[in-house]
Amino acid sequence: MAKFPPITECNGTSSSPRESIAADLDGTLLISRSSFPYFMLVAVEAGSLLRGLLLLLSTPFVIVAYLFVSESLGIQILIFISFSGLKIRDIELVSRAVLPRFYAADVRKESFEAFDRCKRKVIVTANPTVMVEPFVRDFLGGDKVLGTEIEVNPKTKKATGFVKKPGVLVGKWKRVAVLKEFGDETPDIGIGDRSTDHDFMSICKEGYMVPPSKSAKPVPQERLKSRLIFHDGRFVQKPDPLNALITFLWLPFGFILSIIRVYFNLPLPERVVRYTYEMLGIKLVIRGHRPPPPSPGTPGNLYVCNHRTALDPIVIAIALGRKVSCVTYSVSKLSRFLSPIPAVALTRDRAADAARITEILQRGDLVVCPEGTTCREPFLLRFSALFAELSDRIVPVAVDCKQNMFYGTTVRGVKFWDPYFFFMNPRPVYEVTFLDPLPEEMSCKAGGKTSIEVANHVQKVLGDVLGFECTGLTRKDKYMLLGGNDGKVESLYGAKK
Repeated sequence: MAKFPPITECNGTSSSPRESIAADLDGTLLISRSSFPYFMLVAVEAGSLLRGLLLLLSTPFVIVAYLFVSESLGIQILIFISFSGLKIRDIELVSRAVLPRFYAADVRKESFEAFDRCKRKVIVTANPTVMVEPFVRDFLGGDKVLGTEIEVNPKTKKATGFVKKPGVLVGKWKRVAVLKEFGDETPDIGIGDRSTDHDFMSICKEGYMVPPSKSAKPVPQERLKSRLIFHDGRFVQKPDPLNALITFLWLPFGFILSIIRVYFNLPLPERVVRYTYEMLGIKLVIRGHRPPPPSPGTPGNLYVCNHRTALDPIVIAIALGRKVSCVTYSVSKLSRFLSPIPAVALTRDRAADAARITEILQRGDLVVCPEGTTCREPFLLRFSALFAELSDRIVPVAVDCKQNMFYGTTVRGVKFWDPYFFFMNPRPVYEVTFLDPLPEEMSCKAGGKTSIEVANHVQKVLGDVLGFECTGLTRKDKYMLLGGNDGKVESLYGAKK
């Protein structure tokens, strides 16, 4: 069997030109050699927690099949359990919205550098093409993915759980796929990490092995071809078998805990909830000077905050120790009914919404989130300028939260469950920082500023305090990327039919 030098010797100093590369994925371009976490993510996010549990319970059989029967059989079992009966559209959305975050954190530095130096970049992998292609194209700059093709029922558009001929792309089938793709012009470089990669590496002009290494370093994410600003999915941690086991063991206890955390606090006054949060394991950090309630006959303060979860206005009310109102676009009637603070639905009709917000401010304080949607990463989306036209009593509020097991936001999932998932975290943290009220010279009415100038200023002030980067991205950008719709309520319901 051919012996190939390690990837560290592929340093770009060869006299022969290196125009093309064929590279394996797991264990080669990625540090981790196991694709189990990514199948788990597809099973849970495109399927259900029950499917994910079934996949976890099948792990011993997968390992035995992989080690003692064949690599192909082990992967076929993973594909069948994870994909069978799922709509191909759902698998594609998970591959685009959920998987890239976990892949991007696991890209191996020296492998990526060799891959990135070539002009024509092709991935050769046993993983299903549909699962890895969005990440390969958008984040690695790959031109083509040669992977396992899953079988789809043409009538139902659902995956059958089986694969198309010639089967799982391992061993000689990788060699056949590379020859078919490149023809007589075989790749200049071939890189892999296991013996089953030798077949395709041997036909490349140069071949390099990527040995397993606990000291392997991930490439800084800013070096990748795209920036990770938006992502979806409930899992915070990469669901390798151990993390997945811990998560599923915690689920029943976490759900009961979240119910207690929600409904125990629901009837209590906001000034009391601040202390019961600590009793129930919720850490609330409050910074800055909290403005007093408005005097009788004067308009309320307009608290303008960045948006991390649907709980932002409620947590601000708790931090203030009194009820404030909030406005929302896409929260259900049931969620508004259960909200401990008044939640008023907006219509996206600018004139009607402006009149409604003005009316609320005449009665008291109001919290608005001008980003219009949540963002998990340290970025701020474009601020809608409507709030700046309606009040000069603007108080910027910086909010951030920490979740170590579940995300309390979703694009494709059921939004009603968002607060429950947040409170299912063992020790969730919310941080609220009240900033100084906007000076008169920075307002529209007294200062003569345009509403866009005020909105951009507030965005920058919040970004500086939080250490977040300000962007011009919008709710529509997020939902088009993650959900394939524009984020409006009617589009969300239409996409689920």
